[in-house]
Amino acid sequence: MSPTRSIEANTFSIVARCASTGESGVAVASAVPAVGSICPFLRAGVGAVSTQSWVNPYLAVRILDAMQAGSDAQSALDKALAEDGEANLRQVGVVDASGGSASWTGADCTPWHGEAKGRDFAAQGNMLTGAPVIAAMAETFQRTAGQPLEDRLMACLEAAQAAGGDKRGRQSAALVVFGAEAYAKLDVRVDEDPDPIPRLRRTFDVAKAQLLPFIAGMPKRDGGSAFPPEVMDLLLLSPPDRPAGGGSAKP
Repeated sequence: MSPTRSIEANTFSIVARCASTGESGVAVASAVPAVGSICPFLRAGVGAVSTQSWVNPYLAVRILDAMQAGSDAQSALDKALAEDGEANLRQVGVVDASGGSASWTGADCTPWHGEAKGRDFAAQGNMLTGAPVIAAMAETFQRTAGQPLEDRLMACLEAAQAAGGDKRGRQSAALVVFGAEAYAKLDVRVDEDPDPIPRLRRTFDVAKAQLLPFIAGMPKRDGGSAFPPEVMDLLLLSPPDRPAGGGSAKP
């Protein structure tokens, strides 16, 4: 069947939930530009989805809608795939708010392709160098239990790339985490780079030191917000003078 309604993103990703905090996240990398703009879909208190191979964003939307209405990850995925006439071209990973996970790889996805899933995570990929890419993500996620979700996801991307990654090469990577709010706790990406995961690591480290304290003080669902003086003082500094540095002091 000739795909007509989507963009092909041959990719590796992990969708995951933190059992301690209830946060959900997606980390993804691919040899296409701006993969973070088309594959990850998250909803606070509901779960996370990565839609890849011949990407169908509406699969992710339908899955999140179904989980919000009470379906678990597997039931939501099954229902959404049943409504997609080109499910054979899709690859999808899902995690729900209870830690249930599900994944699907259509028969016409580009090899090597596969997935691994367990409590709180699903790892998947296609057009990969081989099975070790998926195994590396699964092992890393399980080994890092107890660490912050964003740290675990970043480590999973690094492990997957070290195991081989996308067999075409490297171009973009992204990491998104949602907590209790309707906006992301962390959303970092590298949209075009010959070595995007190390670049993402640098952006990730700077964002953790400089951006996360600010986001933690932003308005909450209950309307409350709090920006401690030390956070305001930090952001008044030139970027190179802040923790983790970065940026430029030049106007």
